Amino acid sequence: MIPAPNRLNQEFSTDTVNRKWVSDFTYIDTAEGWLFLAIVLDLFSRKVVGWAMSDQMNTALVEAALYMALQGRQPTEALLHHSDQGSQYTSAVYQSRLINASIQMSMSRVGNCYDNAVAESFFGTLKAECVTGQFATQALARTTIFEYIEVWYNRGRLHSTLGYLSPVEFEHQPGH
Repeated sequence: MIPAPNRLNQEFSTDTVNRKWVSDFTYIDTAEGWLFLAIVLDLFSRKVVGWAMSDQMNTALVEAALYMALQGRQPTEALLHHSDQGSQYTSAVYQSRLINASIQMSMSRVGNCYDNAVAESFFGTLKAECVTGQFATQALARTTIFEYIEVWYNRGRLHSTLGYLSPVEFEHQPGH
């Protein structure tokens, strides 16, 4: 399918949940081979709202992360979903999932990592704080990354962009 235009245009802030999501995936080194982690991150709170891991870098991986985000958040208003132009995101299957959920697609310009800087920043933080070397097994990597995202990053890690609150705390403030 044809890539979507860059509708996000590096506007990484929003005034409420479920207005702008960014998505990307990265490689995790294990002694058993690569493990791939896909995430969907809400730009309002920087919370990882969907994620999936697989030993395959394919559309099913990014679709599983999107499915988790949709099930957990159940967006009802206009939502912009931003990703790169990778084949996983431009696939007919993924595009159909977005269309069926009434989500508007946005994609980074070719070769411009700044267009998806918040997702890239999350992966940089993950690799500095959690994935600091090769994991012995994929099972160990999965458990460690699960705990990092769900226990530490979303609920405990303080973010300067959120007034030094965690994503969950930020979302639970009065008025959000």
